Amino acid sequence: MSHTLGDEGAKLLSEALKTNSSLTVLDLASNGIQEEGAVFLEVLKVNSTITAINLQSNKIGNEGAKLLSDALKVNKSLTSLKLGRNNIKDEGAKNLGESLKQNSTLISLNLFSHFNKNWA
Repeated sequence: MSHTLGDEGAKLLSEALKTNSSLTVLDLASNGIQEEGAVFLEVLKVNSTITAINLQSNKIGNEGAKLLSDALKVNKSLTSLKLGRNNIKDEGAKNLGESLKQNSTLISLNLFSHFNKNWA
């Protein structure tokens, strides 16, 4: 039995977030969300209250990064986004970069993915 939200749970959560007007912080770190479940990120196109999302240690990959990028182009409330350890490669990073050209509200973006023991 899994104790994570997973892809199906993320999709169900997105339905509730479409009409939610009070939740501001969403922490979904280590919830087994993969590319299929990343469609829940499209809710950011319509939700105007969420200001921070932590998606660290999931596996949304390049497809999830693309969905997120599309949402970031129109979202006006998100200020903090943590995406470390999500298997986002060059293509996904490029999409995110393009969306930041149009987004003026995001002030903190964490893409940390690998610990380097040589860092001080």
